[in-house]
Amino acid sequence: MSYPLRTSGLLTALAALPGERIGVATIMSALKDRTYALLVVLLGLPNCLPMPPPIPLVCGLVLAFVAVQMLTGRAMPWLPQAVLGKSVGKPELSRAVARAVPVLTRLERFSRPRLTALGSAFATPVLGLIILVLALGLVVAAPFIGQIPLGLAVCLVGLGLVERDGLFIIAGAVIGAGGLILSAGFAYAIVSGLSGLF
Repeated sequence: MSYPLRTSGLLTALAALPGERIGVATIMSALKDRTYALLVVLLGLPNCLPMPPPIPLVCGLVLAFVAVQMLTGRAMPWLPQAVLGKSVGKPELSRAVARAVPVLTRLERFSRPRLTALGSAFATPVLGLIILVLALGLVVAAPFIGQIPLGLAVCLVGLGLVERDGLFIIAGAVIGAGGLILSAGFAYAIVSGLSGLF
C-alpha cells in the first residue's frame, strides 16, 4: 500500500481542514487506514522533550489503550463517543503541527520503504505489543527527562508505520529497550530508597 503523503504532509493537511474547530471524529475519518500510525506519532511527540507530570502518564495511558487495540487486531482504533465528540481549536492544532513538522521533516530525509513486512497488517499485533510495553514504560518513567528515550522510540515506530520503513521500527524498538532499562533502574532506585526508610 502506498501513501500519497508523508507524516509531515499528513499533519499539515490536518491543520488545513476547514473550520474554526476540528472534531476528533473528523480527524479520525481523514486519517483512515493511517489512524493507528499517526496516533502513535502524536502521542510520542510530546515526550521527546522534557515534560512535567502528568503529560507522560496521560500519553502513556492513551497509547496503551491504542496499543491494546492493535494487539487484538482491530482494523481501526475505537474511541469512546465522548472523545469523538471533542474538538480541537484550529489555532492550537496549527501551532502544534508547526512545532512538529520541522522535526518530522528531518527524520523523513532518512526514511524510505524498506523491510516493509514489519509494517504490514500481519505485523500489527506484534507492533501493538511493542507499543504497549513502551506505553507502560512512559507511565512509570522518571519525571521530566526519563520519558525522552521512550518518546523517541514511540515516534520512530509510528513513523516506521506511516513511511513503511521497517528499519525505523527496529530502531525504535532498540531505543525503547534502552529507555525501559533506564526506567527500570529509576523504579528500582525508588523502591530501594523507600525500603531503606523502614
